[in-house]
Amino acid sequence: MSHRQSITVAEVVLPCTELEATLEFYIEELGFRIEAIFPADDPAVARLSGHGLTLRLERGLDTPPGLLRLGAAQLDEARELIAPNGTRIRLEPADETPPLPANQPSLTLSQLKGEETWVRGRAGMCYRDLIPDRWGGRFIASHIRIPEGGSVPDYVHYHKVRFQMIYCYKGAVWMVYEDQGEPFLMQAGDCVLQPPGIRHQVLETVAGLEVIEIGCPALHPTFADHDMALPTGRLAPDREFGGHQFVWHRASETAWLPWRQSGLEARDFGIAKATNGLAGAQVVRPCQGSASIHGPYKGEFQMLFLLHGTAQFGGERLEAGSALAIPPETDYQITLEGELLEVCLPAL
Repeated sequence: MSHRQSITVAEVVLPCTELEATLEFYIEELGFRIEAIFPADDPAVARLSGHGLTLRLERGLDTPPGLLRLGAAQLDEARELIAPNGTRIRLEPADETPPLPANQPSLTLSQLKGEETWVRGRAGMCYRDLIPDRWGGRFIASHIRIPEGGSVPDYVHYHKVRFQMIYCYKGAVWMVYEDQGEPFLMQAGDCVLQPPGIRHQVLETVAGLEVIEIGCPALHPTFADHDMALPTGRLAPDREFGGHQFVWHRASETAWLPWRQSGLEARDFGIAKATNGLAGAQVVRPCQGSASIHGPYKGEFQMLFLLHGTAQFGGERLEAGSALAIPPETDYQITLEGELLEVCLPAL
């Protein structure tokens, strides 16, 4: 039986032996305020509130003293206090955005070999890690699939990221984004740029969905927004989130144009413009037959994913689903007979 409808109070219960000294610590040292205390003649229980938290101090309670984490503004490094009741107070910087790790690039080739490549993740999703060493934690690239279609148990949320994009490789998915109109169907070949902080929700997938997701940094926090309902009823395509604009690239509406190297053409996603040059992404293919792609690329990050057909890289024959992360300043040559997704930071 669920009790969710009858719950009216939520408190974190902490034990103490000396209620008066413990109260003074939480009020004077940490800025909590007293809401209730009883009994009056010999106080044994006190309720405190502050910083979005309700505490219940109980004298004589035989439980572990616990740990509280408090985010503090203008705090350069974490520190720990011990309350009179033994509770550890961990004070940490309030901004939960992790620092951007130093780039540690490595040449990484990931071939699609079979079921051993996939790891079961949250909400029934299967993950394939395309850059296992994450380049020191600076980048993450994932091949994600959801074999069965249907509604997704997602909620309105946002990410604190430097860069994040999702390319629909196979299947289709219904999504909705803050101030970007009604829910839409992202289909194979489409791509979205998710700017930092934009609220969004995955609603429903078509069976056989596969996407390529690339982000920076590799570890980034995700926050739920329980107060916002999507869609918002507004359409603001030019709105900026963290300096970026939302992009929904529709493959069926985009022309193929000559690429930066001869014999190849590309459909560009518009990510370079939306990120002010921070990143760029496109699908590349030979104008006819096969063509050669060569490096070096002198930027920070280059990721190639073979969408269709085959390619030759050194002595390796690449099949569809193969991914290649290439460090800056690396000389290379790829003979392409198919279509290739390229993501670069910064944009070329």
